[in-house]
Amino acid sequence: MPITRFAPSPTGFLHIGGARTCLFNWLYARNTGGKFILRIEDTDIKRSEQKYLDEILDSLKWLGMDWDELYHQAERFPVYLEYAEKLLKDGLAYREDQAIIFRVPENRDVTIHDLIHDKIVVNTETIKDQVLIKSDGSPAYNFCCAVDDALMGVTHVIRGDDHISNTPKQVLLYEALGFNLPKFAHIPMILGEDKARLSKRHGATAISEYRRQGYLPEALVNYLALLGWNPGNNRELFSRDHLVKQFSMKRVNNTAAIFDVNKLNWINGQYIKTIEPEKLTDFIEPLLKEEGYIKEGVDRNWLTGLISLYKTRLNTLQDFSRLAGFFFNDQARHDEEAVAKFLNTREAAENLDLLREKIKDVELFTAGEIEKNVRELVEQREIPAGQLIHPARVALTGGTVSPGIFEVMEFLGKDKCLIRMEDSAKKIRTRMDLKEKLSGL
Repeated sequence: MPITRFAPSPTGFLHIGGARTCLFNWLYARNTGGKFILRIEDTDIKRSEQKYLDEILDSLKWLGMDWDELYHQAERFPVYLEYAEKLLKDGLAYREDQAIIFRVPENRDVTIHDLIHDKIVVNTETIKDQVLIKSDGSPAYNFCCAVDDALMGVTHVIRGDDHISNTPKQVLLYEALGFNLPKFAHIPMILGEDKARLSKRHGATAISEYRRQGYLPEALVNYLALLGWNPGNNRELFSRDHLVKQFSMKRVNNTAAIFDVNKLNWINGQYIKTIEPEKLTDFIEPLLKEEGYIKEGVDRNWLTGLISLYKTRLNTLQDFSRLAGFFFNDQARHDEEAVAKFLNTREAAENLDLLREKIKDVELFTAGEIEKNVRELVEQREIPAGQLIHPARVALTGGTVSPGIFEVMEFLGKDKCLIRMEDSAKKIRTRMDLKEKLSGL
């Protein structure tokens, strides 16, 4: 039975590269009907912190990557000491002060048959003797990694290609202890668009940060799968089940993947479009409460309808408050360019007054009824609809882009619409009066 593992260290948050490595291990195990092990590499007692462990476990659960077994290396120190002493007894290691050190064979080629990079050959002349147990009694990384992979029956070690230099060292330890070698697959790194190693300067790197920014777990998993794996066609959107069925190490690329946040945003937006309105509201409502836009007791039906109005415009969940924040405030924040273009003439003020008077008496304040009354006004005055709609959109929303203006009016409600149009008309006239006074000086 194939057995894979993901072995994060709780000395930092789970980042994009680690999550991608975990995903490939998880997909391979689920695709082959194997076992997926999560092993916490917490041997660095001083740097390992509970907050990092909690974040790693929470992020993996959020991404939907469940594990079959969980181990903590900090609980396995006696196991590592036992095998280090065996190597001492066999004459393959020596003591130096309190440390136990493995004696690397001289001038030997170590051959690794990598599933992604094919054959890799490293001569032992480039490898110095390896610490097994440090002088403080803690095990060294390469040693406990090799021991655990062997004892846990790991058949496929799938990890980043930054570990290629560790692999020959671990192979020597496998051989010295009489363990069977697993198959190795080293995944190329993820780079930023500038071809540099992905880091904070390229944006968020922690999975928890992407979660806070409003990305959906299914979308992030979809995108991570495409960072280095080729489905063999032009398809870009995959359900989790489809990924499990299609995944193969044979289709993992041997060149670095480029992280493209615009592509991630597009994929996330496609997932948002497919979510049921009620579920989407479940995601967005807590964000609105956290940002102070709404409180407990908000009209759920109204909120769900409003979110549905913006559904096709969202790339992330946080986009909603950015685009629709004016619904929750007493006044809209007006964009200066929009004001200069559409709220800067006495004619605009007059048109706002006309529109305000026309909709004031609309009893059933729905998009359909509002539109009907506005169309009547357009016909009566024989003016282009845009002369009413453009100033109204800026007055109500603060900008020039929004969903249909009649739907916006319905969700804003009559009172807010009347107040905002009246206020904008007054401000226009005040500016015009001041401008005329200044021009007469």
